[in-house]
Amino acid sequence: MGKDGGMRFRHEMPYDASPAKVYAMLADPGFREASCKAQDVVSVDASVTPTSTGMSVRIDQEQQTPGLPSFARKFIGATTHALQLEEWSDHRNATLEIRTSTPGTMKGSIVIEPVGKGAREVVELDISVGLPLVGGKLEKLMADLVRRSIETEHRTGQAWLAGERA
Repeated sequence: MGKDGGMRFRHEMPYDASPAKVYAMLADPGFREASCKAQDVVSVDASVTPTSTGMSVRIDQEQQTPGLPSFARKFIGATTHALQLEEWSDHRNATLEIRTSTPGTMKGSIVIEPVGKGAREVVELDISVGLPLVGGKLEKLMADLVRRSIETEHRTGQAWLAGERA
């Protein structure tokens, strides 16, 4: 359960690369666009802006939503608009907010942790939809959509770090 009564989402992605290499990958606009392309987005505008200690990432995308249950279709539609905002305070920690056209919020963090000779990227979100009766179902659905996106980004990241560029 999240802080505001919604649900807590956590996903870990291990990489066979140092935290510095994972951060450099996440700071590369080419990687961000490749990741979105792998997710079959309808359209994307990705920007990465360096800051004095980290970076600001803005990914504005239109995503397809195949296979949605009928109750969710009226709230989400055949496509959904998502604005992903990351504020990296340093090379290991970021705040994350995902804004969508659904009546809910997704806010949390991204952390890059050293693990052995590699790294682990951890994404945590509090997902909350303030609608009676269907809010919990929509929260789970949003978590599933985020998980699918993150898993695709992880596969793209593993290939990227291995030198594969689309």
